[in-house]
Amino acid sequence: MIMARTIFKTDSRESIKSKIRKFRVNFFPTYRRTGGRICFLSNDWKEVHIKLGLNWTTRNYVGSVFGGCLFGALDPIYMIQLFHILGKEYVVWDKSAMIKFIKPVKKTVFARFLITNELIDEIKAKIENKNKFTFDLTVTFQDDAESIYVESVRTIFVADKSYLENLTRKRRHNRA
Repeated sequence: MIMARTIFKTDSRESIKSKIRKFRVNFFPTYRRTGGRICFLSNDWKEVHIKLGLNWTTRNYVGSVFGGCLFGALDPIYMIQLFHILGKEYVVWDKSAMIKFIKPVKKTVFARFLITNELIDEIKAKIENKNKFTFDLTVTFQDDAESIYVESVRTIFVADKSYLENLTRKRRHNRA
């Protein structure tokens, strides 16, 4: 079995704590049913590698990986990463997603989710100025030869939690 660590070179490390987190996400029922598995989770949540293979639970009618499995395996990762990196004073939502199927997946494919310090600084600066920020992040599924099978663009919304709570209070007050 090929592990994502041999595909995506990284300076990040897993800890016992991140291995437990990885185990918990992989066994969360809705994620488990996608067929995707986290095979690397850095201790700081900034880097996640996942894999998805063709098997009887992920196979579609024509013998390749079902598009819903590909989409679902990619779906929550960026949001979960940012939720843990930014902390409880921020709200993180997936706003939308687009997936482009480049070629049928008939083998194990891998995806790397990387949140840089520069992105974190940009998010915090935008929120400090405007209280909210919407941006796109791209991720691909590729094989061990770096051939790309799927590309997905995720639109993420991040806001200052107290700002959103005040907006909600004002809206409720205006309705009353």
